[in-house]
Parts: sequence; structure tokens; C-alpha cells
Amino acid sequence: MHVFGLTGGIASGKSAVARVFQNDGVVVVDADVVAREVVLPGTPGLDALVEEFGEEILDAEGALDRKALAARVFADANRRNTLNAILHPLIGQKSQEHFFAIAARGQKLACYDAALLVESGLTESFRPLVVVDAPIEVRIARARARDSATANEVEARIRAQASSEAKRAAADFIIENVGTLEELEIRASEVLTQVRRRLDPSSWE
Repeated sequence: MHVFGLTGGIASGKSAVARVFQNDGVVVVDADVVAREVVLPGTPGLDALVEEFGEEILDAEGALDRKALAARVFADANRRNTLNAILHPLIGQKSQEHFFAIAARGQKLACYDAALLVESGLTESFRPLVVVDAPIEVRIARARARDSATANEVEARIRAQASSEAKRAAADFIIENVGTLEELEIRASEVLTQVRRRLDPSSWE
């Protein structure tokens, strides 16, 4: 089985592209979903976060309060690095477990959907890499409407990720999300066809 990568900044449209891939038969492993799995109550991941950041990051039921955690790390690069050092190995291990299970089902192709793929230095492990991008002012507007966040909050989250320039430089394929959802879906289908042809021109007809 071959696993290719999908990434993009906040509110770039990455999730919409992932849905197109799924609808076309590609199994998508979403790193954000995996990140939630590794910090469920009772996991070593959640215990490590509480030890580092305090019980204030838990809600009344003892689950992780992601907003409370985000408030403690997004404005502080050192704390973000500490968070990533705790979570990234756990996410990587759990993602590999998903890949093994997918391969065991006989799948030929899977996609790893990860917002921090470039930041984690994992691009060479997930080639070809598809990057979804949009102008920063468009992404800020989308994120504010979607998350009911302030402009400052969204900009802080964007600064915590690699720049569009860095992501685009790492890309094998770029999907520009500057039009309608229908246009985005058409472009995503085109890119998926190109990914399949690049990997094996004879097997993906």
C-alpha cells in the first residue's frame, strides 16, 4: 500500500479535498482525529499533558478541554514545542497502526491528512504531497466565520503553522482554493488522478 500526503493551513479547504478523495475510494487517515484518540481519558497522552500543563486543561468530566490547552500554547513557541514533543510521537505511532490495518484490508492507496506534515519534517515519507492553499485574508475570514474566533486568535493559529510559502515549496501538487466548492472538488479530483498516475500509470486506470 502507498500512503500519500495531504496538508494545508487553517481554513484552506483541506478537509473538503479529503472528502473528495474519500468519495473516490481513497482511505483517509486524519491526523486530527488521531490526535483526539491519543488524548482520550485514561491514555498516557492525556496523563502527559496534564503533568506538563496542569489540570486546568481538563473539563468537568476529566476530558481534554482543547480550547483551554490552545489558550496556553498558541502564543508561546516554547510551550507549542513542548506540546508537539509529547503528541507527535503518539500520533505517529497511532497513525501507523491505522495504516497497517488499512493495508491488511487489501487497500492499495491511502492518504494521510495532516495539517502539520511540513512542520513535522515528514514530507518525504508521504510523497506525493498535496497542498491546499488560499490567500491568507480568505483563510482568516473563513476561520472566523467557522470558529467564531477573533482575527487575533486566527492569526495566532496561522503563525503557529508553517507559512504558505513553505508548504507550497514542499508540494508535489497544489490545489488553489479561491473559487466555489464545486471548483475545488473538480480540482481535487484532477489532482487525485494525477497522484494515481504518478504512482503507477498502469495500475490506476
